[in-house]
Amino acid sequence: MRILLFILIPCTGIAAAIDILVALEQADTYTKDILMHLNISQMFFKDKYQFEAGIQRMVILPNTTQENVCSRIVDVSVIISLARSQDKIDLMRNVSVAARIPMIQFHFYPWSPPGFFKSNTSQTLLMPNNFDNYVAMVPPSAVFQYSIVDIFPQMNISTQLTVLSDDIYNVAFDSWKGSLDSLGVPVRYMQIATNPSRIRAQLNSLRNQAKTIVFVAKTENIERFLLEAQSNIENEDFEMVFAFTKDVTPFKCDDCLSAKMHWIRPYSTNTVQDIRAYQEFINKNEINLDMDYTITSSEEVDASFYYDAMNSTFVYLMKVNSTYSDISSFSCGSVPSANTTLPLANFLTTRPILEYGVTKRQDNNYFYQDVPVRIFSIDRIASNEDSKYNKLMANWTVDTGVLLYYESLTQSPREINIYRVATVVQPPFVQRFPDWENGPDFEGYCIDLMALISDTIGNMSYVLYEVEDGTFGTMDDNGNWNGLMGAVVSGSADIAVAPMSVMAERENDVDFTVPYYDLVGTSILMKKSEVEYSLFKFMKVLEWQVWVCILGAYIITALLLWVFDRFSPYSYHNNRERYKDDLEKREFSLKECLWFCMTSLTPQGGGEAPKNISGRIVAATWWLFGFIIIASYTANLAAFLTVSRLEQPISSLDDLAKQYKVEYAPMKGSASETYFRRMAEIEEQFYHIWKDMSLNESLTPRERSRLAVWDYPVSDKYTNMWRYMEESGLPDSMEDAINRVLTSKDGFAFIGDATEIRYAELTSCNLQQVGSEFSRKPYAIALQTGHPLKDDVSSAILLLLNQRRLEALKEKWWNENPKRMVCPVNTDESDGISIQNIGGVFIVILAGIVLSIVTLTCEYFYYRRATPVSKDVTTSKHPTPVVKEHQSPPISRDEEEEKEKPREGSVIHRRNNSTKNSPDPRSIPSEGNYTYENVAFQK
Repeated sequence: MRILLFILIPCTGIAAAIDILVALEQADTYTKDILMHLNISQMFFKDKYQFEAGIQRMVILPNTTQENVCSRIVDVSVIISLARSQDKIDLMRNVSVAARIPMIQFHFYPWSPPGFFKSNTSQTLLMPNNFDNYVAMVPPSAVFQYSIVDIFPQMNISTQLTVLSDDIYNVAFDSWKGSLDSLGVPVRYMQIATNPSRIRAQLNSLRNQAKTIVFVAKTENIERFLLEAQSNIENEDFEMVFAFTKDVTPFKCDDCLSAKMHWIRPYSTNTVQDIRAYQEFINKNEINLDMDYTITSSEEVDASFYYDAMNSTFVYLMKVNSTYSDISSFSCGSVPSANTTLPLANFLTTRPILEYGVTKRQDNNYFYQDVPVRIFSIDRIASNEDSKYNKLMANWTVDTGVLLYYESLTQSPREINIYRVATVVQPPFVQRFPDWENGPDFEGYCIDLMALISDTIGNMSYVLYEVEDGTFGTMDDNGNWNGLMGAVVSGSADIAVAPMSVMAERENDVDFTVPYYDLVGTSILMKKSEVEYSLFKFMKVLEWQVWVCILGAYIITALLLWVFDRFSPYSYHNNRERYKDDLEKREFSLKECLWFCMTSLTPQGGGEAPKNISGRIVAATWWLFGFIIIASYTANLAAFLTVSRLEQPISSLDDLAKQYKVEYAPMKGSASETYFRRMAEIEEQFYHIWKDMSLNESLTPRERSRLAVWDYPVSDKYTNMWRYMEESGLPDSMEDAINRVLTSKDGFAFIGDATEIRYAELTSCNLQQVGSEFSRKPYAIALQTGHPLKDDVSSAILLLLNQRRLEALKEKWWNENPKRMVCPVNTDESDGISIQNIGGVFIVILAGIVLSIVTLTCEYFYYRRATPVSKDVTTSKHPTPVVKEHQSPPISRDEEEEKEKPREGSVIHRRNNSTKNSPDPRSIPSEGNYTYENVAFQK
């Protein structure tokens, strides 16, 4: 399968097996941007899903017939139609029904919720009754235009509208004019001037002719126009000014000191970040350079729509391919293919929410994207530069209509003393209340701080809410913020209260109060090394297989010693006469062999070795084996007990940068992400500067030689780190980061604000902060640029600092935090081995003592049973000399007579069978032989 790209590779008539046919009318240059969006998004999803689905482009000529189209769809699986004229729309519908091929038809007509088209249009759309895979989709820009019908009537407009527009809407797509024409007031359309001199000339012509101006233009053109109209605004030459723009860039214009207008624009749901991921793909693959393709802020809403349409198409094709193993080809008039049974319409609503609204079904197979719209009131007075207002007044969607935040859209923001305060959840500064469903939503350091500030200032009411994406916010390629920063910059929030770092990039678009918290840097969070304590850790030095082998060698060696002692003619067992004069006479019974082998492994030694040479060879071999085993065990035991405390693979940011085993990354939208991204960009800029200087041909050879060095003079540390972070993947939230730290197989290091990491360490015994902090910045409260509360809030914070009330908050939410964990203290084994690891040897001694006591008990009772005492034996009251009994071998008569003679200093006991005057029975030998005992002889 191959992919046909309509720009890179022209159609050759040979189609891929799975292709998407994009049909457009001849000479319709207005759809070229749509074609580009579809083409690049196809490349994106091909790379994302690893699924081969190409794009074919088919131009519908004026004389194109159904047969001509049918001949082109042999290997096409889905058709996307950009036809705009009535006859071409009907043609593509008939082809879809005839070939039973799924088709998405984009419609660019005026739209309204009750019916798909306005009653005053001559264009109609007939949906097939017997084919459900023909769907129609309305772009969000067309839905956004309908908001005029609901919003403008609430402005009490009675004068003529002067509409100043640029090329934000293509000339061919002018359906937005129909919405303005339906308001019931005269409308005059003019091209907005963009050159300063022409703007001034246009203002002079409008001064006495236009009272109500509506801008339908890009944000930059509106700001440029208002900058030149400062005197007209101050003189109130215009009664009402509106900006109705699909450009998602908010109004900033720091030089516009005077402004009084309503700003109406689409607003991202901020729940998903499709366009940012899309732009990263474009920049990473240098598509913006190779194909001159970028997504401007005025195109973002439509680009997200075509992006999602291509996403739904890919998901549909993959599902069909996996369900039916292969996608059958289509042809007009043939029997319907099996894969047409999957409803295409269901795949358009699989995602619960998109970046700009939700795809909803209208009548039959009509779909529209319910894009959210926000209305802001902008009020600036040149005489009071520190009192700028950008207030969110209302929201609008198709389903809800206009939802007011205050009394009316025309209410002046200067009269409103209720402020919207945005925040993000980051314990312990902001965290959800345990019983938030039945009480306050949030609690924490910042929540208490905001309450103290409100009490200090007085007459300040505020509404606290969490931003949709739960991030602090980052800036995209068009200079637009998301997250907490985006809420403040756009005007959706007046104040942002959170552990927000003061950064130069943020200070360009918002105002910060004086810091309310100490300098906080960036740190590293890693999983705490698991120190394994075991009383029998000394047994784990060798694997159980080795212990089994040692036990087997012990038993086999003991058996060999016993066998050799029994069969060798030179052993003591078989040659007692030869060794009768030896001092040590040891007979190696099986018990003695087992004892010999065991004691040979100890410093006590095995005792007397076997007499036979074969037994001694076995003993010597066992000694050598034991020496090697004991030496190896001793060496490994020391290393095994200390290796855990010597391992410190990561101790700083440099250690992370030098290795590639442990993954690391900051959280999306955090200050840490901005730090590493910007550092990488700076290194890249330095590299290009150095390269341009080195290759500058205008320099003299001597000057160039001073720049020619063997190595790149600036480090690329952060460039490599940022590349590795992108490959590792940035966690979406703190919970995701902690989960990766705890569960990653090869390890994961999270880089974030030190307070985040300190709190994670505070509430978990398995986490630890690694290294020292870097890039330290203070925390402060952010307000809209020029907001009148800035000085009051700063003064309140200084007062609270002087009263040490913020120190009390820190004590409350850190040291007295109810979620604080009491973790066991890790044993420091730097000075010796802990009892947890070596205590098993004491258990071995105890087990030996218990076993010996049990054995002694058994011996005692066994002996009592085996050797009963005679009842006739009496015991003398007087002690008698102890008689040592020796069993002697048989002797001759002469020797017997010789021994009968008494020796000096000896007492002779003779055998006497009579009981009269018999001595103590215990002194009588048990056999008929004589024995002698040396006793003291009294002269």
